[in-house]
Amino acid sequence: MGTVIIVVILVVIVAIAARSGMKHMKGEGGCCGGGGDAVPEEHKTLEGAKLGEKTVHIEGMMCDNCRKHVEKQLDKIDGVVAHADWKKGIAVVSYDRDVSDDAIRQALAWTDYKVTSIEESK
Repeated sequence: MGTVIIVVILVVIVAIAARSGMKHMKGEGGCCGGGGDAVPEEHKTLEGAKLGEKTVHIEGMMCDNCRKHVEKQLDKIDGVVAHADWKKGIAVVSYDRDVSDDAIRQALAWTDYKVTSIEESK
C-alpha cells in the first residue's frame, strides 16, 4: 500500500513539472524570475554614431524575460545597445566604440546563458 501512495505522489509531481516545463518552453508564465510586463522596459540608445554590429549566438534563452535579462546585461557595457530574440537565440549588439568579444562574453558570464559564437554583422 505504501508503494502505491509513493507512486501516485511521484506521478502527480511529474505531471506538475511537465506542465510547468511546457509553459516555460512556450515563453509563458513569467519564467526566469521575471514579473512579465509589470516592469516597464528601458530602451538604451547609443551616445555616438553607430560603428557596427555583432550578432551574438546565445543558448538558454527560453522566454521574453530571458530576452530582457540578456539585453539588460549587454546594455551595461559602455557604448553598447543590444536587441535580443529568444526564439532565434541571438542578440544583435550595436556599438559606438570598440567592444571586444570578450567584454560581451563577460557580460553574460554570470548568467544562465551561454555565448556559443559572436560574429561581425555586415
